[in-house]
Amino acid sequence: MTTQIQSLVELDESGVAWISGEKVKVIELAIDKLAHGTSPEEMHTQFPHLSLAQIYAGLAYYYEHQDELDAEIQKRWDLVNELASRASETPLQSRLRELRKSR
Repeated sequence: MTTQIQSLVELDESGVAWISGEKVKVIELAIDKLAHGTSPEEMHTQFPHLSLAQIYAGLAYYYEHQDELDAEIQKRWDLVNELASRASETPLQSRLRELRKSR
């Protein structure tokens, strides 16, 4: 008898982990867990097209590769902060600032 095990997580050509057959990256589940403390059951309501098995597999992959994925999350956070610091004030922000000054 031959046993076949199907993986619920797959790596693309760039080495990025995805939930197999879905358009959800493992890192997205990890960020949701880290940022909001979301349980797998709560994630299932946010990602109803994923099974609980897929969510648990994604989180298991995250914990197996936590150092690597945490470094990627930090890299993304640093980039967001850098871009935000370089962004100029929007017209709405300027108008609101002016309105506050005139009061």
